[in-house]
Amino acid sequence: MHKANSPMDHSRQQTQGSVAEVFRAFLKLGITSFGGPIAHLGYFRDELVIRRKWLSDTAYADLVALCQFLPGPASSQVGFALGLMRAGWGGALAAFLAFTLPSALFLLVLALTASHLENLWSLGVRHGLKIVAVAIVAQAVWGMARNLCPDKERVAIAVAAVILLAVAPGAGGMMGAILLGAAAGLGLGRGQARTGAQLAVPVSRGAGLVALAVFVALLAGLPVLAGLGQGFALADSFYRAGSLVFGGGHVVLPLLQTETVAPGWVSNDAFLAGYGAAQAVPGPLFTFAAWLGAVMKPEPNGIAGAAIALLALFLPGFLILIGALPFWDQLRHRVWAQSAMQGANAAVVGILGMALYTPVFTSAIGGLPDLAVALICFVALVAWKTPPWVVVLLAAAGGVALRWIP
Repeated sequence: MHKANSPMDHSRQQTQGSVAEVFRAFLKLGITSFGGPIAHLGYFRDELVIRRKWLSDTAYADLVALCQFLPGPASSQVGFALGLMRAGWGGALAAFLAFTLPSALFLLVLALTASHLENLWSLGVRHGLKIVAVAIVAQAVWGMARNLCPDKERVAIAVAAVILLAVAPGAGGMMGAILLGAAAGLGLGRGQARTGAQLAVPVSRGAGLVALAVFVALLAGLPVLAGLGQGFALADSFYRAGSLVFGGGHVVLPLLQTETVAPGWVSNDAFLAGYGAAQAVPGPLFTFAAWLGAVMKPEPNGIAGAAIALLALFLPGFLILIGALPFWDQLRHRVWAQSAMQGANAAVVGILGMALYTPVFTSAIGGLPDLAVALICFVALVAWKTPPWVVVLLAAAGGVALRWIP
């Protein structure tokens, strides 16, 4: 226990918020955060770092770099950690529920009324939401580059990360870019000890080790329990998929397809229909699990299946994050660790830059009219300081208008 006048206690008192505050902030994000995990990080930065000032841009980038290292849904892990640091365990739960439930409930309703799915986005709304993701990611890259690549050496690290990902795309290239960036930052040796920037992470080393032990126990134990019933088998399949995901939500799709389509639990047509719907709703892509759990042929399905699938898919990433947080917070205050983190953060800028091109830009921009809408959204966010939810609505309307352009 820290003394009453310790710097850590002072930091905790300064940054402490309420569970209700966290829930309100993340409910807004859960309703308006379209565009996938990279875009979510841009929404988080704009709302919680720039506007609400819950933590510094550098500390936020450190947290993003950590979650990029770990398996699991990176944006949801960042949100969970932000809620934890702001309002303790209640804040972590509030952040998870508020950010996840809007899209999960929407996909659950769609799954229970799947016959109406084909005409749901026929007016071009989905296309407009993909376009606004371009503007959101571009805003994130622009803002983070100015703060995290202030000199030519760190700009070079970001460019090197882009080159590496061009040669070796995917999760392996992403982790390699961060590792090489950290090594380059260590070589530059420009880190400085931080005495007053310590984040309030209410997780002890003991609690972190317990979380890691629970993660391993479930990973080893659920396959044994799977033979006891379909509910355990469902939890085992989704927990295993969530444990093996590196590089963002889209990576989980082939894993889930193997776990659900191959054994005949879900038809391939239903799987692909749900995937399309998941890309068109706000919030984390992992809420695709709600669709899959609901449309399962064997019971439990419906609401019970959706709940089991959701919890099993998210849980491993959160357990690993809890295990890593107490050690990460101490490491990031050492000079050598700061040097390495500066390089890793510069690499993250390069990773975001590459993500801006593919898959965000390449999947959303099909011609000059699309590019015009994306530029308008970018200017509205950066120059006019328009609230993101307003820009999302404008982009949706733009998608409808583009449908009528020959």
